[in-house]
Amino acid sequence: MCIRELSRTAPVISRPAPSSQRVLRLASFWVGRTQIWSLKKDAANVDKKKPKVSAAQIRLQKVSEPHGELQNPVLCTRRDLSELELPKTMQMTFPQPDDLLNFELVITPDEGFYKAYSFRFTFAINNNYPHDPPKVRCTQKIYHPNIDLDGNVCLNILREDWKPVLSLNSVVVGLQYLFLEPNPDDPLNKTAAEDLRSSRRSFENNVRSACAGRVVNGVKFDKLT
Repeated sequence: MCIRELSRTAPVISRPAPSSQRVLRLASFWVGRTQIWSLKKDAANVDKKKPKVSAAQIRLQKVSEPHGELQNPVLCTRRDLSELELPKTMQMTFPQPDDLLNFELVITPDEGFYKAYSFRFTFAINNNYPHDPPKVRCTQKIYHPNIDLDGNVCLNILREDWKPVLSLNSVVVGLQYLFLEPNPDDPLNKTAAEDLRSSRRSFENNVRSACAGRVVNGVKFDKLT
């Protein structure tokens, strides 16, 4: 028997047509998947277009809220303190444990001109914080271009550059930097600034003498440990 005859005599097996319910289920499945893909694509496009919000913007938004926590100086200070991560070269103390608006910060640099000496600062926060900067003062008489003999600190963010979006961490970082890189171009102690500009070696020797409690340029300084 030839192949053609076999094909004529072979039984024809036909697949049953899918039921109408199965067709509807398949159609619904593919429509659903298409909608999900479309929604995911739209969401991804929205995320790409959405601007990223910085920590400063979030803080500014909270400061602008009429009854937000950052309108309360105590709550704002507590929030700032909780976010502080002090390095091993700094220590914060509270003379009155219940008073968060007045505290002390001790900085003991581990490098630079002021290495191994401890410098004590007081922080006083008024009722208009964070719209007003904290008042920061050094309690010791030290030889520094940016700190005068009365303990006033020359740090821009404590004056004209202060913004409510800044925090206590900004001030702490700024103070630390003053001991790592004193700035002779924006001085409160002009004698120390000129000394630093003229000779770093002479400046370093005078810093050591002042920290030891000796007289430098006619001024008796506090002995530091």
